[in-house]
Amino acid sequence: MNAEIIAVGSEMLTPDKVDTNSLHLTQELNTLGIEVVAKAIIGDDRQRLTDAIRNSWAHAELVILTGGLGPTEDDLTRDAVAAALEVGMTPSEEAWQAILNRFQKFGRTPTENNRRQTLILNGADMLPNPNGTAPGQWFHRDGRVLVLLPGPPRELKPMVAAEIIPRLTAMLPPQVIRTRWYRVALMGESDLDHLIAPIYTKYTNPATTILAAAGDIDIHLRARCETAEEAEALLAEVGDPIAELIGDKIYSTNGDPLEVVVGKLLRAKGQTVAVAESMTGGMLGMQITSIAGSSDYFKGGFLTYTDQMKTQLLGVPEGTEAVSEEAALAMAAGARDRAQSDYALSVTGFADGPNAGHVFVGLATPTGTHARKLKLNGDRYRVRCLTILNALDWLRRALQS
Repeated sequence: MNAEIIAVGSEMLTPDKVDTNSLHLTQELNTLGIEVVAKAIIGDDRQRLTDAIRNSWAHAELVILTGGLGPTEDDLTRDAVAAALEVGMTPSEEAWQAILNRFQKFGRTPTENNRRQTLILNGADMLPNPNGTAPGQWFHRDGRVLVLLPGPPRELKPMVAAEIIPRLTAMLPPQVIRTRWYRVALMGESDLDHLIAPIYTKYTNPATTILAAAGDIDIHLRARCETAEEAEALLAEVGDPIAELIGDKIYSTNGDPLEVVVGKLLRAKGQTVAVAESMTGGMLGMQITSIAGSSDYFKGGFLTYTDQMKTQLLGVPEGTEAVSEEAALAMAAGARDRAQSDYALSVTGFADGPNAGHVFVGLATPTGTHARKLKLNGDRYRVRCLTILNALDWLRRALQS
C-alpha cells in the first residue's frame, strides 16, 4: 500500500508553521510497510483542495488529510472531500453528544457552528477524538482508504495510535520497511555517485536516495519486503558493497550527525576537547555543544578574533601571521594546555575577500600537535560550515585510530 498525505490550512504555508504531522504519520506508516509517496500542503481554498483530494484518491491506496476540521467557515476539509468523492454528509448525533460532553467538562456551551464538526461522510466511520471537538473519519471504498484527522498534534497522535494503526494492521498483508543510512563526510556528490551507482542502480528494491549538503552526504537505502529478514538481507546485499567502497569516509550508520559521533567517541574514551576559533567565530563550539550532555566532554572554547587575543589567551607568539600553519598549531596547543583537555581543535582563515577559503585547522592530541591547510570554495557561510566539518571529521578519525 502506498500513501499520500495532504496537510490542510493556509497557516501551514507561512514561514512560522511547520507540518510536523506528516513526519509523524510517515514514521508510523513505515512501520507497517506503507510507503508515503507524496505529501502536499493546501491552503484554505475549496476548489484547490477538492482537486488535490481527487488527484490523490485516483493514485494512492491510502489518503490521509490533516487539519481543516474545525467549526469555522474556513475549515473546508469535510466539504472538499465530499465534493471530490461525490458523496453526501450526514450529521452524527454521537459526534454532537461528544462535543456537548466536552464543553460541559469545561463549563462552556458550544455554539451552533460546532455542529459543522458533526458532519460525517456517508459510508464513513466516525473516529472518536478524546482530546478535541473534531472527530476523525475513516472512509473505505473499492480497496482504497481516505482518513480525516484533526490538525493539532496532541489530538492527531493519540488517534493515529488508537484508531488508524489498528485498522490498517488488520487489512494489510505482512510487510515491513527496513532502512540503512550512511552519512559521508567530505566527498563530492558526483564523485560519490560515480563510485556507487554501478551497485545501487541494479536494484529498485531497496530504493536508494542520495541527499547532499555542504561536504555532508546522506545515503538512504529502503527495502520493502514481507519479512524483516528478507529486508535486512536485501539491505546487506546492496549496502555492504557500498560501505566497502566508501570506507572510512562513512562516519555514521544510524543517522547521527558528526558532532554526535564525535561526542560519543569522546564520552566512550573518557576524554575531553576544547576549541580555539578565529574565522568561525564560535560556530565550532556551538556545533559541539548543540548536543545534550556535551558538558561531559567539552571543556570550553577561546574566541580569539584578533592577533592580540590569540597572544593573550592562547600564547600565540607575537608577530605570527594570523592565517598560517604556525598560528593554527599554536592556537590548538594553547587551547589544550589552558583548558587541560585531551584534545583541542583550532581554526583560523579567511571566510570572504580575495583569499576566501584559505583556511588552517589545528589539532592538538596527547601525542602531538598538527595542522592542515584547506582550500575551500563558496560564500562566507559555506566556507565556515565546511571548515567546521573538516575539523570535526579530523577529530573523529583521530579518536577512532
